[in-house]
Amino acid sequence: MSQKENSIKCGRQVPAYGVKSYSGKRSPYCVIVFVLNEGARIRAQLSKMRAYASAADIVIADGGSSDGALDESYLRGQGVRALLTKTGPGKLSAQMRMGFAYALGEGYEGVITMDGNDKDDPSAIPRFAEALREGYDHVQGSRFIRGGEALRTPPVRLWAIRMIHAPMVSLAAGFRYTDTTNGFRAYSRRLLEDVRADIFRDIFSEYELHYYLAIRAVQLGWKVCEIPVRRIYPEDGSVPSKIHSWRSMASLLNQLILVCAGQYHPKRGKTS
Repeated sequence: MSQKENSIKCGRQVPAYGVKSYSGKRSPYCVIVFVLNEGARIRAQLSKMRAYASAADIVIADGGSSDGALDESYLRGQGVRALLTKTGPGKLSAQMRMGFAYALGEGYEGVITMDGNDKDDPSAIPRFAEALREGYDHVQGSRFIRGGEALRTPPVRLWAIRMIHAPMVSLAAGFRYTDTTNGFRAYSRRLLEDVRADIFRDIFSEYELHYYLAIRAVQLGWKVCEIPVRRIYPEDGSVPSKIHSWRSMASLLNQLILVCAGQYHPKRGKTS
């Protein structure tokens, strides 16, 4: 039975995707890297991640790249365990549902997530795995707590995180988060399978699922923490991101407001 067929059988809504496996499962945890036409950036990141492959299996969750950076021989050489390629609709949240469905189907006890644009320092991967072993269910990476580092963060993004995004998510969750736009995180199997969260729904299509899980994990009583990470923007002043236009930023703000208002909670009567 394929991963997609298994997800349907379990009642999960997961976008159509293909799987190319390059090796077997070696760790209780995997790190899922979200990619869409990152070119040289994903290759630079994978070359760094290879040193930490013993802490978590590396899985690429591709949104449908066309730049040729993810060829099989290169991925095998970097110790990547599997390449997932989304063929169905949706943006980051759809890629997340795809990656989580794969990880649960493969029996992983926890999932670490990273963006594939080479902004995150992968040396934190073992610390995320250790937090999962210690029983944490939602582990948020933060560049703003002691031991973390934010280098060359664009001022407008820094202002938005500290003045809007983090305060809103913290208020909705009832837990003080400091870096809520940072996709370097970890989730336990328990949280991902919690029917009260019900994360495998097509309503999660764009960027909502990151915010939703940060809030819902606290509301449902799961164990939550932040750990220090380094997030470094390029020296040339470029901003590796799929979010650039004011229209995109307005859409993100709208998603954030809806998540904080509880609009993505499962319908009453389905879960409690």
